[in-house]
Amino acid sequence: MDVSVEHLMYVREDEYTVARVSAEGVPDFVASGRALAGVQPGEALRLTGDWSEHPRHGRHFAVTACERVAPATVRAIRLYLGSGLIRGIGPRLAHAIVSHFGEATLTVVDTEPERLTEVVGIGPTRQAQIVQAWEEQKAIAELMVVLQGYGVSPLLATKIHQVFGDSAGEVLACDPYRLIGRVRGIAFGIADRIALRSGVPEDSPERIKAALLDTLETAAGRDGHCYLPSEVLVARAAELAGQDREPVRRQVDALTAERRVVVEASPDGQDRPVVYAKYVHSRELRLTAHLTRLRRAASALPAHRPPDDPGLHAEQRAAVAMALANTVSVLTGGPGCGKSHTVKAVAAAVKQAGGTVTLTAPTGKAARRLSELTGMPAMTVHRMLAHRPDSDSGALFTRTPAQADLIVVDEASMLDLHLATRLTAAVPDGCHLLLVGDSDQLPSVAPGNVLADLLRVETIPRTRLTHVFRQAADSGIIQAAHRIRAGRMPVTPGRSGFWFEETDDPSSVAERVVHLATVAIPRKQGVDPDQVQVLAPMRRGATGTAELGRRLQERLNPAREGVAEHWSGATVYRVGDRVMSIRNNYDKGVFNGTTGVVTEIVQQDRIVEVRTDDGESVPYGFGELDELTHAYAISVHRAQGSEYPFVVAPIVAEAGGVMLYRRLLYTLVTRARSWVVLVGQREALETAVHRFGHPRNTGLARRLALSLRD
Repeated sequence: MDVSVEHLMYVREDEYTVARVSAEGVPDFVASGRALAGVQPGEALRLTGDWSEHPRHGRHFAVTACERVAPATVRAIRLYLGSGLIRGIGPRLAHAIVSHFGEATLTVVDTEPERLTEVVGIGPTRQAQIVQAWEEQKAIAELMVVLQGYGVSPLLATKIHQVFGDSAGEVLACDPYRLIGRVRGIAFGIADRIALRSGVPEDSPERIKAALLDTLETAAGRDGHCYLPSEVLVARAAELAGQDREPVRRQVDALTAERRVVVEASPDGQDRPVVYAKYVHSRELRLTAHLTRLRRAASALPAHRPPDDPGLHAEQRAAVAMALANTVSVLTGGPGCGKSHTVKAVAAAVKQAGGTVTLTAPTGKAARRLSELTGMPAMTVHRMLAHRPDSDSGALFTRTPAQADLIVVDEASMLDLHLATRLTAAVPDGCHLLLVGDSDQLPSVAPGNVLADLLRVETIPRTRLTHVFRQAADSGIIQAAHRIRAGRMPVTPGRSGFWFEETDDPSSVAERVVHLATVAIPRKQGVDPDQVQVLAPMRRGATGTAELGRRLQERLNPAREGVAEHWSGATVYRVGDRVMSIRNNYDKGVFNGTTGVVTEIVQQDRIVEVRTDDGESVPYGFGELDELTHAYAISVHRAQGSEYPFVVAPIVAEAGGVMLYRRLLYTLVTRARSWVVLVGQREALETAVHRFGHPRNTGLARRLALSLRD
């Protein structure tokens, strides 16, 4: 049966898709099935399946097979061209084109595209854009068919085409392992399925090398490791590839000879070799060199006096003196201990002496919070590094923010190996670099554990603030946080700000979290639901960010007549959605953690417009939407550096509670400013309080200790 897709109704994470479709001679009906994965409104399909009656949607077609075909009728052609599938053609222009060419429209576009200029409103420039978009769409459609033949999701076709363009088909046929790490969403499993079906032998050296490199990437991306012990790497890669360990060991040697990995002695002093991906090893060496250079450089600070601030505690005075006396130093401490006030005092002393100060943080929210707490301007590390001298100023040389006399990096626990290397490379000799952060919080999302590593190096000056100020001590949030840090249950009777709602029924937790976030807290506190942030330890499961986010979106921003929406995989974006960037995009000036609101969806141009919280309007092409995620419910890791008036979070032992551990719980609780409400099982909360997370494999501390000793 040939149909046209009118609109998507629902897409599950496993790609099960529900769509409303139309066909000649029958009323519109609902079709569903995993075979519909990747279809878009406007597409013409040939469906195979069975009819049934759905109690809610009426007549229903269960799809067992789906084939994309060219739309045959004038209405179907108009729907296809006007759906936004072909960039540059909207409903109005589609109507004009089809009115002019009729049933021959697609033949004209495909074989005689120069004739498009016969249509009023299409000049040479628009015609060229339409032809390019048409060719891209054809190539993507062909890739979808190829991927389905390999048993791989057709949803990956657009991403593959974006990276490899016209050579995508050749890559799939000849070297599918090149997809790993280049195309988001493709790891060894998918690339290997394509390779094996293409005839690559299971014991192929290239296959085993791909398994080894993917194992290192997984350890870096999932666990934050910079290296793996050689035997651990071999064992994991052998299991991944289904091979004996000996041939895998040989390919470690081959990768070493090719300079794609580096093997060296274990940084922890144990008699075992470890293996780094080459780029990670290089960054660790460079970060060590830059920190050594900065630590050994003579101070360029102007002559200064200790700050005259009677409100400083003795610990804070010691921290100020440390930062002013040393070119590299670390300030750490828990919530309520006065880190921000100390930073303000250090900066004031430098400014009073005529020096320059740059305050910075890894995310926009952390930078804004730093600015609010200190009363001074602050920027993200990325913006500081992207700043260039003003060539129109007339000056021979203009200092950039990275060339200040003092640079303060707040929320330094978020610094990963890559960002820390870029940061220190930009700092000139003599500048004072003060890293400020809570060492008990989660480490960075990306590989490395920079703040914790620096605190392990005795020759790096550090001050830990432990005195909790009286005003902070009255906060139930801060009391709970310090109890968690000490390994005690965060039960604070009589304190406002922290609440644990215990339930023995984990199946009810998700609905309770949604109700608290959308109804109970806004009503009781007299605030908008936007002031309540839902956090979760995991992404998957009934209480993971994906499912909670879907429920919250349906409650706060459901599908409405006349409100534009676009499905990208299992995610639907609607005007009014809260979103967050999950990747750095230097071309757009948007960085990981930037939040905003979807303000417009332009089907004709295939873009989603996002207004960031910084007030900038940023367009995302439909093919770039994997750089965004909904911000209705976010992971604790992604909440680092941010603070919200109210936080609600599930605490359940799903998947064995592997994501429940002390640092995560401590970070979660300290994201709230007024109230944090935990909902779940007491045993899960006890697990989180008493369990330590796995340490990260990094070599920075040992390298830096040796470098500074020489």
